[in-house]
This record gives sequence, structure tokens and C-alpha cells, in this order.
Amino acid sequence: MQNRITELFNIQYPIIQAGMIWCSGWELASAVSNAGGLGIIGAGSMYPEILLDHIKKCKTATDKPFAINLPLLYPDIDKHLKAIIDEGVKIVFTSAGNPATYTQLLKEYGITVVHVVSNEKFAKKAEACGVDAIVAEGFEAGGHNGREETTTLCLIPQIVNAVKIPVIAAGGIGTGRTMLAAIALGAEGVQIGSRFVLSQESSAHQNFKNAILQSTDGSTELSLKQLTPVRLLKNKFYEAVKQAEINCASKEELQELLGRGRAKKGMFEGDLIEGELEIGQISGYLKEVKPAAEIVEEIVSEYNSELKELENRTL
Repeated sequence: MQNRITELFNIQYPIIQAGMIWCSGWELASAVSNAGGLGIIGAGSMYPEILLDHIKKCKTATDKPFAINLPLLYPDIDKHLKAIIDEGVKIVFTSAGNPATYTQLLKEYGITVVHVVSNEKFAKKAEACGVDAIVAEGFEAGGHNGREETTTLCLIPQIVNAVKIPVIAAGGIGTGRTMLAAIALGAEGVQIGSRFVLSQESSAHQNFKNAILQSTDGSTELSLKQLTPVRLLKNKFYEAVKQAEINCASKEELQELLGRGRAKKGMFEGDLIEGELEIGQISGYLKEVKPAAEIVEEIVSEYNSELKELENRTL
């Protein structure tokens, strides 16, 4: 499939690996890029010197395009920007902040900019700021999420109708069939996170991967809505958050409960009791850890197979 997304990123398939904190380092990003998709290094969990190291290693591991996911609320963002510009990174996905802040600066250096949104208002704002494409992320997605709780099925056609730039669908997508559904809704690409957490190259701790493999439907829930909504795999920490919310805890009390380093403790260090375990709703049907290249191949193969099957159906 060749469309505006494959042309924009100069990639073979319109499959983008999400830049997930603690799971998306240079090994995963380069593997996805080498397989024909677009790999992304998740900068949100990296100190500036760590990001610089990952960029350099990714450039060595692949000669294909790759991107950086840059949360705009990151405290040392100026240092991240310097590393991105100095190393000649060509694609940046921004999230968790105002796209007006850095989009024009990035574009002055010839960088393609994509912004992640969860509603029509911010999609239009991002387009007005000059971004090249939008990731529209539905309620099903793992990690930090929109407050609107709009599902991918409803969100994608709404955003596609609202903007003229290409739209990448995210949230609940991890197979060729769900990719085909997203394309049918008007998206020109898909961003996939949870499925790539269960790749061999993912930097997620094996304990976290095992917990995902053991999950079922209903094993995740959107929590911490008073702070920043985040979809969590249910564990002891999740139960503490839920009880605090039932007891009408204040933002300050929830922030104290969250503390520092909770996501690192869960996803990177493997503490399944006290750690924050961010994963999407599709975790319930993910049952195997595979190389990233094999995941890309399976998605493409299933997409093509299901497309042919649909072409044989008529109303």
C-alpha cells in the first residue's frame, strides 16, 4: 500500500510502532524500521544523554527512517530537541502538550512533525500549527489517554472529516484485521503500541510481558482521570488507585500515591505489585512474544488476506 503516510515517511508499510515509555528503545525502533514500518524511540522515559545514545545506536542499526516520540511536557525538552536536531533525526511525533510550542522550530530544521490527539478540537489545532500528520488515538489505547473516552471506531472518521492532512489511527489496533478496519474508517496508517510491547526487541521487563500474556478482556481500566488519564493493567497499585478514587481523593493525594518512578518500576523493572503497568485493551488477545519483524509481516499478511476476502463479499 502506497499513500500519503508511506510517502511522508518514505516507508514500505503504513505501520508505525508507538513510542512507548520504558518499552521503545533503539532495538525495537530499528527492528520495525528494518521490517518496512516506522520505528519510534520513546524519549519520554529517557534522560537527554540516554536519548542521544539511543539515537546514535539506532542510526547504526538501520539505514531506514525512524522517529522520536517527544512528550512536550518533558522537563528537559530543550536538551532532547538539541539531540534530535544535532543528530539529524528526520521525523518527530509530539504528544502531551501544545503543538504550537515547537512545531515550527522542528520544521525549520526540515523535520516532519506528527502530533497525537484524542479529539477533534486538538486535531484542528495541530493542523493549524503546521503539523504534517495526526495520530488520532482512541480510548482503547494503553498508557496516557484522552479524557473524552472516545473509541477508535468513533474517533477516526470524525478526525478524518475534520482535517485535510493524513490521519494515523491508534488505539486497539494490533492485527491485520484491525488495521484494515482503521483504513476503512479513513485512516492512512496505523500506530501500534501494545502488540510491539510483546516483541523480543521491546525493552519491557519479562515480568511485564508475562503479565500481559496472562491478561484477559477486562484486565485493564482507565485510571487517574483527575491527573492524566492512563490505562493500567490491574494489580495492587491499580487497586490502591481505584480505592482512593472511590474515597474521593484529591489531586494532591493521588499525586502522592503515584509518586515518582512508578511506571519504570512496573514496566522496566518488573514489579508487578507496586508498579504502574500501562497497556492497551488488546492485551486480552495477545498470546505470544515474537520478533518485531515477524509481527510486521503477520499484520501485512493478514491485512492483504482480509482485504481479498472482503472484496468477495457484496451486500
